[in-house]
Amino acid sequence: MKKVEAVIRPERLQAVQDALDALGASGLTVTEVMGCGRQRGYTETYRGTRVHISLQRKVKVEAVVVDDRVEIVVQAIAGAARSGEVGDGKVFILPVEDAVRVRTGERGDDTIRHVAPEHWGH
Repeated sequence: MKKVEAVIRPERLQAVQDALDALGASGLTVTEVMGCGRQRGYTETYRGTRVHISLQRKVKVEAVVVDDRVEIVVQAIAGAARSGEVGDGKVFILPVEDAVRVRTGERGDDTIRHVAPEHWGH
């Protein structure tokens, strides 16, 4: 299993959800985050003073997927999140040793497999 973490623009979240939903990867965690990278922030005037805002609002989307679905999930996220501008985000892939379904005590890949797409996000 792998954990796929994507930090993306907030306005691209619905497109990413739709792309993952089409793949049946509906087990998502979404968090509002702030950060900086190449985008470097922006400058605005606040009460007559110029202020440099270095942290940008982003959304972090996390999904744990079985090893044979990682590449297709990464491609779906990258394709749906891409605008072509600086600040589109990043995708990180991390190993996951095990998973436990709290309700049943079930362990392993079966805890994250979906028999059919759940169609969440609509």
